[in-house]
This record gives sequence, C-alpha cells and structure tokens, in this order.
Amino acid sequence: QVQLVESGGGLVQPGGSLRLSCAASGSIDNFNSMGWYRQAPGKQRELVARITTRGTTNYADSVKGRFTISRDNAKDTVHLQMNTLKPEDTAIYFCNAYKLWVNYWGKGTLVTVSS
Repeated sequence: QVQLVESGGGLVQPGGSLRLSCAASGSIDNFNSMGWYRQAPGKQRELVARITTRGTTNYADSVKGRFTISRDNAKDTVHLQMNTLKPEDTAIYFCNAYKLWVNYWGKGTLVTVSS
C-alpha cells in the first residue's frame, strides 16, 4: 500500500514563503508523476503542480512564477516551494502520485495565508 505523508503547512503572512514536503513509502520512480493539489473551502480540488519521472513540470496558471515543484529521488520525497503567498492560496494541499490510471493521495496539510 502506497503511503504519502505531507508536511510543512502552517500559517504565513501574505508575501511569505512555505516549503511543503511529501514523503513516499516507496520509490517515487515507480510513479508516472508526482504532484500537489489543493482544495479550498467550498471549492473543488485543483492541480497546483506536477512533475514527471523525466523532470517535466507543469503548473496551474495561478501559481506560475511563484511555486516550484522538485523531487529528490534519493529520499523519495517531493517538495513544493511556495513564494509570494497570497490569501487565495489558502487551502489544504494534497500530495499525489499517479501510476497506471491510479491516483494515490496523502491526507493533506493545511496552508493558511493571512495577516
């Protein structure tokens, strides 16, 4: 059973930064892609950023230029560096792993951007 554990969420002021981490229970090379999604209150879950095994990345338009996704294959960990945070970035952030039409999810970590 795949386990994904997120960490790094918290309360930050607008304009601040946070770094989220997702630790996988097995090799992340086993997955076609790893990613981060978020869900704000009353809204649907949406893709934030994704990275493939080849290192190809894609981002939601709302976070381009502010967020960076990266992977550490040696530690089976994926990171999301979030800079210049805005109140509208407030959400629960979920780690995702995708392989052969199956999505695996972590339990999420809360990010709150507020003064």
